[in-house]
Amino acid sequence: MTDLNSLFKALEGVAGKDAITREPEDLVCHSFDATGHSSMPDMVVFPATTLEVSKILELATQYKVCVTPRGSGSGMTGGTLPLGGGIVMAMSRMNRILEIDTENLTARVESGVVTGDLHTAVERLGLFYPPDPASSSFCTIGGNIGECAGGPKAVKYGVTRDYVLGLTAVLPSGRIIHTGVRTAKGVAGYDLTRLIVGSEGTLAVVTEVFLRLVPLPDAVKTMAVVFDNIKKAAETVSGIIREAVVPRCVEFLDRASIDCVRDEVKLNLGPEVEAILIIEVDGSREMVEADAVKIEAYCHKMGASAVLIASTPQEAVDLWKARKALSPALFKIAPNKINEDIVVPINRIPQMVAKIESIKKSSGLAIVSFGHAGDGNIHCNIMYDKRDEDQLKRAEAAVDELFDATLSFGGTITGEHGVGTTKKKYFLKEMGQAEIELMRGIKGVFDPGNLLNPGKIF
Repeated sequence: MTDLNSLFKALEGVAGKDAITREPEDLVCHSFDATGHSSMPDMVVFPATTLEVSKILELATQYKVCVTPRGSGSGMTGGTLPLGGGIVMAMSRMNRILEIDTENLTARVESGVVTGDLHTAVERLGLFYPPDPASSSFCTIGGNIGECAGGPKAVKYGVTRDYVLGLTAVLPSGRIIHTGVRTAKGVAGYDLTRLIVGSEGTLAVVTEVFLRLVPLPDAVKTMAVVFDNIKKAAETVSGIIREAVVPRCVEFLDRASIDCVRDEVKLNLGPEVEAILIIEVDGSREMVEADAVKIEAYCHKMGASAVLIASTPQEAVDLWKARKALSPALFKIAPNKINEDIVVPINRIPQMVAKIESIKKSSGLAIVSFGHAGDGNIHCNIMYDKRDEDQLKRAEAAVDELFDATLSFGGTITGEHGVGTTKKKYFLKEMGQAEIELMRGIKGVFDPGNLLNPGKIF
């Protein structure tokens, strides 16, 4: 039997007495994430350096105790739940922006840096870090790397993996590795950086990140496009890039989403409104003006009942308030939700939206759809009351039907939330046995003792 008291004392010697805890209230605070599920750790440690992370993992391997890395706990699939108890390694002290290089357009940061803080820091210098998850005001770069987070701007700029040039990470054995390059190109050996990005903290603990930046656009224009027909809204999403321009984001809100946040939307929306698209374009001022005109014309051609263009930065903020307020507002509908982040090819969005409407009717449950429709990523929220066994069964059946449809359209069951614990049972719907065996083999090479974030993905 593992001597947790002995391990605790050894970890105190590494991190310091103020950086490790077994207090019940601290354990509870690090036992859950945004899924609402929880699992209690035995202790929580707050490392301050890569070397401390290395020594902690070395001790955990020695004592055969599992370690769960944790950013801010904002994940949607149970990725930071300490299923095996053991140690939660909270990265909140490793929150320094170490370097912003304005000549080479790069930044070096620790993994506990809050994403929104990085946005603010680089934009002061005329630079831009595009990944922008909805939780950017509190989620961390390390967590974004674990899930390969995206956000609204992914349609034009890509996701987290497209901006990670290199990593400093620690293997479960305590060995420190450095992956990637500090240059625009580099193909020496296997791409360990991209392997670790999106691995949900199951292969290594990331401590430092070397990021690519881009110049901050001169201008941004935000518009809200209102539709009285959800099918026309979906068709507009799938055609806008082909027929007009590449916007930096196209966000989709269905009628249920709009009803949830009517108080936050400073628009006079009647009950006939079935969908809203929030569209942004960026670039030079001349390009932005021209692109906005093209998009407005195209949306009217597709049957939009109104196109409202923000004339000031505050008006743009007001348009985004509805989207930002959606996730917490959903609980007005029901006390529980299953939040799925499916992705389909953009030309299949109309069929996917129609299928979601069909599932809504057949299940008898409220289903709220919104998200980054510009890249085919729809957040589908199935609302239910888990105290009602019949509702729970109907919700689970709706998820099965949703995923089957998504895969039949050539899509994927998760675009940015990861597999974690909540999607494990659906993983085989998308992945073949040979592919899973390869992934298990990779996990075994990195973590032969299965001590790092066990119970996730597989």
